[in-house]
Amino acid sequence: MLYESKSLKVILQEEPKHYFLYLFLRVIIGELLENHLLQKLGSKAITKKELLQAVEANFGLLPMVLDGLVSPKATIRYGCGSILIELSEKHPSELYPYIDRFIALLDSRYRISVWNALSIVANLTSVDIDGKFEKNFNKYYGFLNNEYMVTVANVVGNSERIVSNKPHLADKIMTELLKVQNLQSTPHISNECKLVIAQHAIRTFNTLIVYTQNRKPLIDFVQKHKNSTRASLRKEAQNFLRKWE
Repeated sequence: MLYESKSLKVILQEEPKHYFLYLFLRVIIGELLENHLLQKLGSKAITKKELLQAVEANFGLLPMVLDGLVSPKATIRYGCGSILIELSEKHPSELYPYIDRFIALLDSRYRISVWNALSIVANLTSVDIDGKFEKNFNKYYGFLNNEYMVTVANVVGNSERIVSNKPHLADKIMTELLKVQNLQSTPHISNECKLVIAQHAIRTFNTLIVYTQNRKPLIDFVQKHKNSTRASLRKEAQNFLRKWE
């Protein structure tokens, strides 16, 4: 066989054309392996935990998982979304170079992808040295006007993490969150849903109130729910008032 007695290093030194072929094959083989991993995730031949561990061992696999977010196969989208949320919590610096892709994902036609992106972007505010979140603040908080309760609740809940990472935005975030007391009813946001969202808001207010200079609007909001018919909301409100009033 040609070159059978030569090492790969010698071959590449003597025949530069083979070096480019070698690089090309590495790219092709790498792509095939990555696609194979996604296919295995989709068929449940590997678990999300196993793929997570593979990425943590080799962050070069991140682009593959990002591609999985737009897969036509739901199991791949859900699996990759879950993996990326966990990675953004544990390794935000590794994901930050891709923050523009997560921001773009907020425009996805898949609601689960939007929910994933809302969580991931919030997690990445801990390393957002370029102020990407500030540039997309209105886009992010525009989802408070979404017709789906889960979307609104995600924004409200994620705000606790955002304000912790970016306390200079506290007053601006407070202004946005107070708007949930005027949510419009939709086929997907009932009056009961509004109470759930209010409970999420009060939970977030426990962090927000530490950073804002004007506590009164928060306390006034919570006061309205201290006698709520929803037991968990009533308890959340009363605990908040005992602590901060």
